[in-house]
Amino acid sequence: MTGTTRSSAGLDARRRRILYRSWHRGTREMDLLMGRFADAMIGEMSEEEVAAFEELIEVEDPDLFGWINSGVPDPAFDTPIFHRFRQFHLSGEGIPNL
Repeated sequence: MTGTTRSSAGLDARRRRILYRSWHRGTREMDLLMGRFADAMIGEMSEEEVAAFEELIEVEDPDLFGWINSGVPDPAFDTPIFHRFRQFHLSGEGIPNL
């Protein structure tokens, strides 16, 4: 089980691939962070945001996790989608209702 709550039905191939990759990163912690964000946002992202998120998915888990905690990403990834991703989790929006 991936943990995803979103069906990939209705998504184009690019967004389906991103959704899958978000939930299969390598560490469970980052699967949850990236996957929950993708579940919530992938359908409403613009093409530019999708491209930026694809690049963010390629960042190594320890680096990305450190950037989330510090709020200071590598300058190449200091993008609106990174800040949206970070705020999604810091606000508690990315925490499921149990």
